[in-house]
Amino acid sequence: MKRGIYILPNLLTISGMFCGFYSIIASINGHFLTAALIIIAAGIFDVLDGKIARLTHTTSHFGIELDSLSDILSFGIAPSLLIYLSMLKPFGKIGWMAAFLFVACCAMRLARFNVITKNSSIKCFVGLPTPAAAGVILSYIVFSHSEYSSFLSPLINNPALIAAIVYLLSILMVSNFKYHGLKELDLKNRKPFSVLITIVFLGFTIISYYKFSLLIIGLLYMISGPCEYIVTLLRNKQPHPIEAKIEIQQ
Repeated sequence: MKRGIYILPNLLTISGMFCGFYSIIASINGHFLTAALIIIAAGIFDVLDGKIARLTHTTSHFGIELDSLSDILSFGIAPSLLIYLSMLKPFGKIGWMAAFLFVACCAMRLARFNVITKNSSIKCFVGLPTPAAAGVILSYIVFSHSEYSSFLSPLINNPALIAAIVYLLSILMVSNFKYHGLKELDLKNRKPFSVLITIVFLGFTIISYYKFSLLIIGLLYMISGPCEYIVTLLRNKQPHPIEAKIEIQQ
């Protein structure tokens, strides 16, 4: 610390931390939609601080630890308090236990991530990333405040279903399922023109129908880890082509 710290990436990290704190204040005051949208802003700062730190070669151990502490606040405490006050509070003990488990698993997930990052060059994530888990919660809140929710109101406002989702998110964060991220995308090299058109179309669709699309994307990403694991198991159990021919001949 005698040599000082890098200002820009750490300032972005603290900005994300502020968004998490402001989301907590909004949840306490009953402004749940605002609290959910502020967490999205925290996610943007979380992406920017890491990207800028790598681009400007200003990564540091201090920044890594500060980023983890910011993530616990923005993607652990803030979303758990949001989902508890908005939907799980009437569920009693099961509700606040689900909210606490989410925070605890978020902390353990971040601690494991720091250890794995220091000792491995694996690009994929082990366990559901904490921003993605928080994203499922905030997208659920945003969808519940949309015009689409009136058709599914009895299902969406079911405390049992909400508690089950929170418990599942907590378990997935500390699981060994692999999740793929933006780090694995190679956007530096030349790509077909159709790839650009597809990205623009998907981005426009997501922005235009964000109240619905965010929830769908979040749920699909949530189950992508277990689904990939199941597909891998099924492929490994299938007989080798040569072995299959021998069995047929017999």
